[in-house]
Amino acid sequence: MQPSRSWTRALALLVAVATLGTLGTAAAIAASPSPAANLAPTPDDPSCTRAALRETVQGRVPLADYASGRAARGYACNATQVSHVGSEANGTGASGGFRVYRYVDAKGQVCAFYDSTLLFPANAQVLAHNATNAANAANAANELPGVWVLDMTHPAHPVHTATLSTPAMLTPHESLSLNVKRGLLGAVMGNPLTAPGQFDLYEVRQDCRHPVLASSLPVGVLGHEGSFSPDGRTYYASSTAGHTLTAIDVSNPALPVIVWSSLNWMVHGLNVSDDGNTLYFADLGREGIDLPQAGSATEGLTVLDVSQIQKRVANPQVKVISHLTWSIVSIPQTALPITEGGHPYLVEVDEYATGNSVGAARIIDIADARHPQVVSNMRLAVDNAAHRNDGSQQNDPNATNPLQGYAGHYCAVPQRTDPKIVACSFILSGLRVFDISNLQHPVEIAYFNRPATVTEAGTIVVDGPQGAYAMSQPAFDVADHQIWYSDGNSGFYAVQIDPKFWPHG
Repeated sequence: MQPSRSWTRALALLVAVATLGTLGTAAAIAASPSPAANLAPTPDDPSCTRAALRETVQGRVPLADYASGRAARGYACNATQVSHVGSEANGTGASGGFRVYRYVDAKGQVCAFYDSTLLFPANAQVLAHNATNAANAANAANELPGVWVLDMTHPAHPVHTATLSTPAMLTPHESLSLNVKRGLLGAVMGNPLTAPGQFDLYEVRQDCRHPVLASSLPVGVLGHEGSFSPDGRTYYASSTAGHTLTAIDVSNPALPVIVWSSLNWMVHGLNVSDDGNTLYFADLGREGIDLPQAGSATEGLTVLDVSQIQKRVANPQVKVISHLTWSIVSIPQTALPITEGGHPYLVEVDEYATGNSVGAARIIDIADARHPQVVSNMRLAVDNAAHRNDGSQQNDPNATNPLQGYAGHYCAVPQRTDPKIVACSFILSGLRVFDISNLQHPVEIAYFNRPATVTEAGTIVVDGPQGAYAMSQPAFDVADHQIWYSDGNSGFYAVQIDPKFWPHG
């Protein structure tokens, strides 16, 4: 199903208005290019310069490669496709969203969960339009929007077993979250601005192939992002533009209840410490918050003491522990707590690009939670100002699209303790994999990128659904050295990483 160019432009305009309205301060810094915009890219493994499907510039898909047919072959280093679910990588469908999870249920069945739309209801409207064409009806029926469930017992042969289509699962935006400990899958209804926070909660422990709805209630207040605490007792929902941060008690999945809510910050993505007492959130700053003394002055990271929520104190009080920004901050997306040798860090990632401040990832030392500090960065050569300002790169399809482009979006780790490896979605640059055995000096060890390539009458459709739209938080199958992610232009991928390059120890 090929979205029309008019629909693509309308979608871009809709999301642009929403995004700019939500992220005022971040957009405003576009007029002040960062002096650190030429921060060195993360080096890649020497094997990538010899890969059969290598990139000429780290992260780039040049316009000339679309014209020659090279882009249609994809780009890969130390990574091979195991399986693919969704439209072929030719721009004929939008079947991937923002989160991918892997889960093994009580019976040993292996499942993948992923949201299937970047923006609802626009994706659903395209599906409905294409369903009127008899030739496309079968494909449209197989690409219904919602949260998709795949039986991944045999990763080379995924089986689609369910599509979750309750209100929040139709449009979870960036809120789909899995708690492995309790076998809970949850989301709030969201979009780029915000949406009524209908909260849907499913139980997946007994049969992950067929999740069971536990509850669907309007307890999220407003929706955009969200995550469970590690113990699975609390789900935190945030709304960015609505300025709400809400803690939902999910101890009883059939009856989730609000235990705390605040209008004090502009919260994007968030994660909670292992003990449940500390919350780390991507802070979008004070812009647009008209409440006295509310919010942070700058975009970056904010650390909150949520111990009273964790202890279920009546009328809990939440305190700010610290706030951190950095010179090349773009739009903070989320921060993942990890430890290395018992020392605590965060893997933080920014999204999109604002001027020369390009969304990318970094490692933050939080041993002193009152004074966190950036210790290293994960960036691509294509992100540097020297390349971004190069005329030929600006002509690459969707390279200057503010909602696509060469920039980061989400990262993930296989586990919080000594993860050694980070996988990130870098939108037009696809899936990027970094060895963080040395946290001060990350190295890119693998990448996999299947850009959509659309032509009409032999002419490249530059403003159509071109290139990768890799926005998802990936998932890991450590035993088989696989990483699973989704692409908004082509669907779900299971990718095998060469075991020789998978870090150990």
